[in-house]
Amino acid sequence: MSQWGIDDRRIAAALAAVRPSRHAPEPAGAASAAGGIATTADASSTADARDNRALYDGHDERDERGERDGNDERDELFARAIWSVLVEPGDGVAGALIDAVGAVAAAQMVIDRATPGQVSGVTQAEVSLQAAQSGLTRWRERLRAADVLRSLDSAARCKARMLVPGDPQWPDGLDALGANSPVLLWMRGNGDLLRRPAVAIVGARAATGYGEHVAMELAAGLSARDVVVVSGGAYGIDGMAHRAALASGGGTIAVLAGGIDRLYPAGHEALLTRVADNGLLISEVPCGTPPTKWRFLQRNRLIAALAAATVVVEAGRRSGSLNTARLALGLGRPVGVVPGPITSAASTGCHAIVREQPVTLVTSTAEIMELAFGHDEVMGMPDLIETGTGTGTGTDIDQLRGRVLDALRPRRGQTPSEIARAVGEGTERVRGVLGVLDLDGVISSGADGLWRRAAVRSEVGATAS
Repeated sequence: MSQWGIDDRRIAAALAAVRPSRHAPEPAGAASAAGGIATTADASSTADARDNRALYDGHDERDERGERDGNDERDELFARAIWSVLVEPGDGVAGALIDAVGAVAAAQMVIDRATPGQVSGVTQAEVSLQAAQSGLTRWRERLRAADVLRSLDSAARCKARMLVPGDPQWPDGLDALGANSPVLLWMRGNGDLLRRPAVAIVGARAATGYGEHVAMELAAGLSARDVVVVSGGAYGIDGMAHRAALASGGGTIAVLAGGIDRLYPAGHEALLTRVADNGLLISEVPCGTPPTKWRFLQRNRLIAALAAATVVVEAGRRSGSLNTARLALGLGRPVGVVPGPITSAASTGCHAIVREQPVTLVTSTAEIMELAFGHDEVMGMPDLIETGTGTGTGTDIDQLRGRVLDALRPRRGQTPSEIARAVGEGTERVRGVLGVLDLDGVISSGADGLWRRAAVRSEVGATAS
């Protein structure tokens, strides 16, 4: 029996389903229990009642020797699963308590019915008595072992994985949230994207054709520079940013306000499924949690914290994207704003925040790169072709050179004909530009005969980290 009053094998099997095997230590016999985990949380009303009492009285059934035998990590993971069920996103009182004593001890204090004075005391009075009382009251309302096991089971069913602080993929940017950091993240897709340089593109749901076009252009430009595009998966600007990143072969992260098994909005189910398959979906709330207005606002703080800069493409006076921008400013992150027509209601929020806040007007991907990372890969390169090559004027060639460089990526190789289609030019002209760029060492052709941009991203990565 674990310190939570729940069979060790049940906990180990539940965690093993949402964590790589090396992260979920299993006691003897856990493998046999794994086959039944899908029904453990839904077994019977009698079993549920027993499980719901377990968190309250299980601590009296601990091994008298107090030996953990390698189960510390398992208890840390299960404690964070408990906290994910107990709290709403951004619960600073819970964050302060966890920071003070750790997730396991903090959960045990709730289970042991600690007093507000004890909670305030261990946090060095960072949490007031009133805040502690309020926190304990709301947490105990949700303290049900069956709900914790059910959340893990639901995550396993949709192939979600648990990510916690200290994991190699945990994004450093979330540390800026302090006590309001998530206790864990649920993710579906490529978790490595969380460690790459990223820019958030956000904006109005009721976007105009102008806004959608700009969002796609900017997202495609960032993808060409190997920058991850972060957004919220919503209609309008968010969706266009995700689509453009996917179409460009780049990385994109969608931060959900509800459970990771609830792809919201429903009209974006196909898009968000593509993000899960080719990018990354993340959420901090348990599976089955519905998206609500306050959860969208709390979701925005993750978007702001994950990105080196936030760009608002379109926003009305009351747009939630302005909330994301203000959160980014509060974290000390730069914010870029795309100007719109002064007659457009969809841009009134953009123009207002330019007047009221220390934000920067941006009109191109290069300007966003300067804002986020201090320089742009393409814009920062020396002039490679100063005169014509016999196939056009110097200015014409310079423009074509820029388009070719934009179309090339460090990782994915392309044929000259693919590049020609991407830039809207004849293959022979593109071959000539490729030859000159190759001589200057900014691109290269591999053994597969495909062209790639040379790896010159170290400055960007270093700045982002």
